[in-house]
Amino acid sequence: MHRAALPAGRGTPEPRAAIADISRRPELHSAGVPRSPAPQSANAFQRPRRPHSAHLRARRPYIRRQIIASQGTGMAGPPAPPAQPAPKERGIRMSKTFLMGNEAIGLGAIRAGVQVVSGYPGTPSTEILETVAKHNPGDVYVEWSVNEKAGMEVAAAAAYAGARTMVTMKQVGLNVAADPLMSLAYVGVKGGMVVVVADDPGPISSQTEQDTRHFGQFSKLPVFDPSSPEEAYEMIGDAFDYSEKYHTPVLFRPTTRVCHGCASVEVKERLKRPEPEGFVKDSGKWVIFPRLSNANHRMIEQRLPVIGEDLSAYRFNYLHMEEGTGCTKGVITHGINYESVMEALKGYKGVRVLKVATPNPMPESLLLKFVDGLKEVLAVEELDPVLETELLVLCGRHHLPVNVKGKLTGNVQPAGENSVESVRAALESWLGDPYIEYLHSLEGDEPEAPSLPVPPLPIRPPVLCAGCPHRASFYAVKRAVESLNEGREGDPVEGVYCGDIGCYTLGNAKPLDMVDTCLCMGAGITMAQGLSRVEPDKRYFSFVGDSTFFASGITGIVNAVYNQANLTVCVLDNSTTAMTGHQPHPGTGHTMMGQVVDKVSIEKVLEAVGVTKIVTVDPLDLELAVNTVKDVSGLDGVKAVIFKSPCIAVVKPTKRCRIDPDRCVHCRTCITEIGCPALVLDDGQVKIESGLCTGCGLCGRICSVGAIEEEVR
Repeated sequence: MHRAALPAGRGTPEPRAAIADISRRPELHSAGVPRSPAPQSANAFQRPRRPHSAHLRARRPYIRRQIIASQGTGMAGPPAPPAQPAPKERGIRMSKTFLMGNEAIGLGAIRAGVQVVSGYPGTPSTEILETVAKHNPGDVYVEWSVNEKAGMEVAAAAAYAGARTMVTMKQVGLNVAADPLMSLAYVGVKGGMVVVVADDPGPISSQTEQDTRHFGQFSKLPVFDPSSPEEAYEMIGDAFDYSEKYHTPVLFRPTTRVCHGCASVEVKERLKRPEPEGFVKDSGKWVIFPRLSNANHRMIEQRLPVIGEDLSAYRFNYLHMEEGTGCTKGVITHGINYESVMEALKGYKGVRVLKVATPNPMPESLLLKFVDGLKEVLAVEELDPVLETELLVLCGRHHLPVNVKGKLTGNVQPAGENSVESVRAALESWLGDPYIEYLHSLEGDEPEAPSLPVPPLPIRPPVLCAGCPHRASFYAVKRAVESLNEGREGDPVEGVYCGDIGCYTLGNAKPLDMVDTCLCMGAGITMAQGLSRVEPDKRYFSFVGDSTFFASGITGIVNAVYNQANLTVCVLDNSTTAMTGHQPHPGTGHTMMGQVVDKVSIEKVLEAVGVTKIVTVDPLDLELAVNTVKDVSGLDGVKAVIFKSPCIAVVKPTKRCRIDPDRCVHCRTCITEIGCPALVLDDGQVKIESGLCTGCGLCGRICSVGAIEEEVR
């Protein structure tokens, strides 16, 4: 990914040296915690392995544009050329490495001297923590926490002791961690603490679109918003610096395209950090009481404009000025949208452009410089109109005659990802003929790419993998409820199936159709409780994965037991956190530090919280699984069936199935009942794709004529 006019990176001179020091204003620090010494360069860092080629992104043909130089005016841009060449100064070795954005963030955190990294897996953030674990120089503690709240608190406590810490999660995970985050904003930290929250415009792999910039405003914490992997690598170090400077947690907010995009990044050596001071007892500092909260709230409000002024000179806040005079229009943008804007403009000089890398607090001096002389501004941003709203407030406060447009006015699409195409369409509509004519004038200068026929993409709806044990678990419950109604007189038994977040959400797809509700992680258990209070005569099943059980399911089960609910908890235990890439959890017996530990027993946890009937069964033993569900679900109170079978991605299949064409009667029951993607129709004949089949044998167990056989690979 190419970025237009990238300022000089870390090196000599150190850009952060220009950051204004507020040490003479202790009232703006959280309880006057002393500032940590500045870091110095240290030992070489291992060069990371290149990511898989599937993550490659095309380089964009940006046309570099004129940028105002930063000369103490609040303008952010490339600094003046250093007196000495920075990359080779004093033996510092650097290397260009092709990295995914998440890898760049993880390596940047290691370079910055992070000492404790915690988090909970969630696309698109997962690879950040995994990168730190993979390239751990040996002195960084890394853990997958049981959930985001736990991860936040682990990182916060280590920061209390003076360590640099980082916690990672996706945007919806911040909802889980919001409780400690809001208090941390008041209490503050001693060591630098960066909260990495990956937003997911689209959403591509999430249940909602959520804009973390709002959390920055809500919690009154600084927010850093990188626009590329290169920028993310540098910016994560800056985030630690600002955190320590102002003794506050800092939010770091990459989006999916930054997280999963790739670029050539200059990987630098680790910074030498002093040893943490350690935790210094001070109840007036670390114990949050109303009096402390009141005083610190006032301090935070005083500090915000100081940080905003500081960020007006931040190196990654870019102001692109038009050539000549008379420009009356400007574009304000952020993150990956900046890349799209620059590509769409293609060097067009009839508009001023501001990239805001720190949306909270807003760099007011820089914004005022940006709007000076403008009559109209278009805010191009993803998710919510944060920049647009802030600019409206700014113009209102200063009585500026600037017409601000964007999502609120319908000039930019209200939801979903922006693209170069959508941004160009918005610019054409807004800038009009001069911009359109300029683009047309470029068409003859650019060689046309060869036109090749593009075959239509195959239609593949999201489904459970071939051989996934979750398919068998859902099918066993489905068959159990159906068999309860066979020969039954009177009202039928109606099953209600409350799903959850994970691979097993895909149990909603036909022909299984076994997910009636899905709200958020762990909610399947409590949703069943609420439904049962209104319609108690139905039979309720709550599905939860083994990782989600530990993350957020236990409290719901405790609530069910305490309040005497009537439901069956179905724990789908496949011995991994499958959806996000097979991360360990308390039930797997190993940690991210490579330690082998005792497994936390799901059975014993259920027993300890008061679940009296707990049965563990292999869902691939279909007859036993069906009978178990029938027996257990008919009991009163909270019951649990643990469907235990490993994910096909963590065990090597030893068998596969084949169809005996002489015995097959072409009823297609195997296809219509379970929907396994390994079962396909070829010229009207049911066949099994040997490359997909794992030999789970579920299809053979439902074949009424015994036409499906298992064979050793």
